[in-house]
This record gives sequence, structure tokens and C-alpha cells, in this order.
Amino acid sequence: MNHDIAEVHTTVAGGIGLITLNRPKALNALSLPMVQALLATLRAWRDDPAVLAVAIRGSNKIGRPGSPEALFGGFCAGGDIRFFHQAALAGDAALDDFFTEEYTLNHLIHNYPKPYTAFMDGIVMGGGMGISQGASLRIVTERTKMAMPETGIGLFPDVGGGYFLSRCPGHVGEYLALTGDTIGGDQAVAWGLADVCVPSEALPGLWAELQTQGSPERLQQWIATNVIAKYADSTRATAEFDVEDYAAFGLGSVSSIVAALEASGTKPARAMAATLRHRSPLMLHVVLEQVRRARNMTLADDLRMERDLVQHCFYTAHLERSGHASETVEGIRALAIDKDYKPMWNPARLDHVTAAMVEPFFVSPWSAATHPLRDLV
Repeated sequence: MNHDIAEVHTTVAGGIGLITLNRPKALNALSLPMVQALLATLRAWRDDPAVLAVAIRGSNKIGRPGSPEALFGGFCAGGDIRFFHQAALAGDAALDDFFTEEYTLNHLIHNYPKPYTAFMDGIVMGGGMGISQGASLRIVTERTKMAMPETGIGLFPDVGGGYFLSRCPGHVGEYLALTGDTIGGDQAVAWGLADVCVPSEALPGLWAELQTQGSPERLQQWIATNVIAKYADSTRATAEFDVEDYAAFGLGSVSSIVAALEASGTKPARAMAATLRHRSPLMLHVVLEQVRRARNMTLADDLRMERDLVQHCFYTAHLERSGHASETVEGIRALAIDKDYKPMWNPARLDHVTAAMVEPFFVSPWSAATHPLRDLV
């Protein structure tokens, strides 16, 4: 069965299942049909002996669609937050379907039985991380702009973000999760969020060569020799970042992290503190707890926790807030709808967030038997 749609191009060449995200005007942000197409395609290829491996890339806004200059340069900017906003206000059940199917897709990729290569060129954020972090080979470039920026819209780093960020060295994971700061390909390699950094000009050649290997053994050897080893020196030369610069993010509370950053006196630390002052105070507290819990969880358990969290974000029953009153809908409004960049966070201050506001986020609205991700293992 062909699961190819206008925004997700799929084909098989040389035994390689090839996926191109083709929504460049939206920076390849994932819609529900895109998630469903990716999930159906990967399931079909998983069970197809003619498919030896999978590779995924994005497209960009330069040139006509499908032309060489329009390929690479942009991976995926995340989920379609305009859809989130519209669906939340309308009470559309498709919002629930989106997150359940997206997290199922993330789990499938992390556990995919065949080699899965992600060409993480350009923007790789949010949902883009979800379809690349589980790859067996994660290629970044000098153009890569990687982030989990969800606290800026009153959300949290989902798509398994708790799992993969918490496994970064030191407390870099807390830093990335709380601030949403953007990092480059070299930092991504240094912190375990990518495997190799290659020049962007090399990507078309690698994409083409991938399709000529002919067997799993030759493919494995080609990756080791012509990707990992070939670019190892340049990757090592740029991948030196001191995790001690982020030690403050290991402190016990968001308030203590901000206070330590402001007291340090360095320009980078003050910039981090300023960023945190603009994020949702409520979600900063939730996110710190998320990352700390996820550090000792399996991926499946983390995704179930994140499915609980996202349900509470849009239907915050314990605070009697939903629809336009929810923190996430307000964050999206300020960033992407009205674009006034002045979210009315509630509470507005870090020290006004209480444990009674945070703890119910981690209570599942479902029983173990009825959880939408109950089948993940």
C-alpha cells in the first residue's frame, strides 16, 4: 500500500526506504496526516523484506519543489502549533489523536529493527527531534539549528524529550529543556544528540550513495567508513563544550537555578536567566520535574508520562483551565496567532507556582488498562 501524500514523499530505491518531508512553507511542521503517513509507511517497511533500511530528510523553500536546491536545508520545525490552537479552542478530538499517534511514531523509530538515518540539516526542533533522535544514524551539519523550545509556548519538551534530554551529559538536559535555547550541530554531537557532523554540501552525495549499497552488511560498512570515520576528525575538532557551564541546572528548584545564574555574573549565565524569566513559570516547574523523573524511566514509560502531561496542558482540570485559558493555548496565541509576543502566563511569577499546581500534572487521567499508549513496551 502506498502511504505517500503531498507533504510526505516516500519511495524505495536500492532497497532503501526514502522519506522526504515536503511542507517547506511551514518548515515541515508535522500535521496529523503527516504523522499518520509516517507511521503507516514505517510499519509497512518494517515488515517488508525488500526494504533494508530507511532514510529521512526535509525540504526547504528555495527553488521549485523537488528540485535539487529545494532538498535538505530544512528538516522539521516541530508539530503544527496553529492546528493545536485551533483544535483546542474547538474541542476537536483530532488534537488527542495527534499526540497519541505522534508518540507512537516516536516509539517505533527508537525501536526500529532496520537502520534508520536522519539527515538533520537546518531546523530540527520539537517534533523534528521526535522523528530523528531514535535514528541509528543522526547526521547534522553546520546549518543545523536544534532545540526543544516548548516552554516558550507554555508546553514541555515532549516526543520523548524527557528521555533523550535527561541522558545528555551533566545537567545539559535540564538547560535545553527549560530554556529552549538553540544549539548547533557540533554541540549536538558533543551532548549525544547527534552522531556525526558533516558539511551540508556532502548531503546529496551521501543520500545517493546510501541507495547503492545493496545489502545490510555493505550498508553498515559504508556508514562506518564513509560517514562516521570520514568525518570523525572534523566532528571531534568542533565538539568541545564544557558541561560545567550548566552546573546550575542541577540545583533543586527552578527558582534556585535562576538565582544561581543571576548571581554568577557571567554574560552567558545572565542570558540564560533572562530567557527563563520569559518562559511559562508553571511549565518551568513541570519541565524540571519531567526531566528528573524521565532520567530513570524507559522510553515507553516516559512517553506515557508525556501523554499524561500534554493532556493536562490542554485540559488543566485541577486548575479549572482549558481552551483559551490553558497555558499552552495562551503561549501559542502570543507566539503564532496574534504574534504580540506577550503571553499572559498564569501564574506570572516563578515564586507563585505551588506544588499543588505542579503535582497533578503527573497524575494520569487514565488507568493503566485504558491509557492510549498502554501497548508501548
